[in-house]
This record gives sequence, structure tokens and C-alpha cells, in this order.
Amino acid sequence: MVDPNKPKDIDAHSGVETTGHDWDGIKELNNPAPRWWLWIFYACCIWAVGYWVVYPAWPTLSGNTAGVWQWTQYKKLAEEQAEITARRGEFAKQVKAQSLADIKKNPELYAFAVAGGKAAFKENCAACHGTGAAGGPGYPNLNDDDWLWGGKLEDIYTTLKYGVRSTHDETRTSQMPAFGKDGILKSDEIASVADYVLSLSSGKGASESGGAVYSQNCASCHGDNGKGNRDFGAPNLTDAIWLYGNTKADIVAQVNNPRHGVMPTWEARLPDETVKQLAIYVHSLGGGE
Repeated sequence: MVDPNKPKDIDAHSGVETTGHDWDGIKELNNPAPRWWLWIFYACCIWAVGYWVVYPAWPTLSGNTAGVWQWTQYKKLAEEQAEITARRGEFAKQVKAQSLADIKKNPELYAFAVAGGKAAFKENCAACHGTGAAGGPGYPNLNDDDWLWGGKLEDIYTTLKYGVRSTHDETRTSQMPAFGKDGILKSDEIASVADYVLSLSSGKGASESGGAVYSQNCASCHGDNGKGNRDFGAPNLTDAIWLYGNTKADIVAQVNNPRHGVMPTWEARLPDETVKQLAIYVHSLGGGE
């Protein structure tokens, strides 16, 4: 208890009364809090009371006080998601209504299409082509500039929409004969044409006998120069990009009993605006023409 009769302890240097506390000769001055600080403190107290009234704050046995505004983070999330969905729906309508060329000319709409196509690709296409679209044995790499059916926006869109060797009536389709299995070519002829096909990409050791076999059996689809034919989905044999392997054994196996990949039609599985977004995304990967 403070003795009222005790004389005040005044600091000799500042002339301010001390609190009477003394730590090894160091005394605490009894300076009042600044007026501006007090006003801020009082305002914060008033604001806190208002916050408790308006927003959920105090815990209760059944949860917490709801607040006058009934605000929750779940309601806020739902509102934000509804806003995003509405905006996305508007962009999707524009994508559906406009041509691929017009979408590409609109920077905002194009950015939306690429982002939407990327999401759709991971959900529907990555299982075969990989998350980075680099493909694998039997699944084309979509990052390069080698296209079986064409790399323009419309070409990619058509391939996606109707598929390859799918159940759709308009599907892309091609059929390479089983030259060995069906007895069209003998084993030595298949070996020689495999050497010739290898020479098309390497430029070394072209086989005359293999060239003759190629001209008679392969040139009608792959072309006399081996550059391929997109009307038939026949690959270019002169580059270093191979779908089923680049060794002689791989080529012999393909000529003997070819593998024919199947890509599903996406027309019935995905809405048209999503197929367009996928086409634009694939085209944007770098190999689109």
C-alpha cells in the first residue's frame, strides 16, 4: 500500500516522478502513456466488441457465436467459386460460339482456352501421352512437329473430335498391311526393306533390293521419298522420330505384323468447347503448325 505521506521521489535529471521501483540504482520514470496511444487503444477495444457482434467469435458448447452477419469461410468460398464458375461459363460460351482461328486472335479468350485445355489434357489425355505430352512407345509425342494427321488447329481438332480408328463414323483410319503375317513379303524382303527404311533417316547404305520392295509395297502410302502422307496417317520415314522404335528389329516387327494404335473419339465424352480448348492447348505445346 502506498503511503500518502511519503514524499514523492523526483528524478534529479528529468524532474519526473518515479514509480518507486529501483533496480540496482536504476529507477523507472512514471511517464503517462501518450494521448494518441490511448485513443488508439480505446478504438481497438470498441472495434473488437463490434467484431464479436458482427462475426463469429466466441466458442460455445455447440460451436461458436454466429454473429449478426452469419459470415463463414465456407459461404465465402462458395460465393467465390460461384463467381469463378459464372465467369468460366461465359468464356466457355464464347469458345463454343467462335472458330478456332478467332479464338487464337483474342488474347484473353486464347489464354482461357490454353488453361482449360491443359486441365482437360491432364484429366483425359495424360494417361497415354504423359503429363508433359511427350508420349511414349505407340503414343505420339505432341511437343514435336511430326504429325500423322496434320498439325494445324483444325487438323488437331478433327483428330480429337473423331478419334483414330475409333467407333465414330468420321474417325481417322488407316491400315498398314501385315506383310509378313499375311505372306505378302518373305522374311528376307522384310529385312531388306527395313534396311532401306533405316537408310531414309540416316542417309547411309541404301539397299537397292530394299528400295525395290519399298517402291512396290510402301511408296503408295509413305511416298516415293518416304515423307509420309497425312491423308492416310502414314508417318514420315525420313526423320528421326519413331512411334514404335528405331532399330531394325523394331521396323521388321512393324512390317511383319503392324501395331495399330486406337485413340477414342471425344465428341460424345467431352463438350465441343472442351475439345476446342484441348486442340488449342496441344497446338500451343510448340509443334503446332
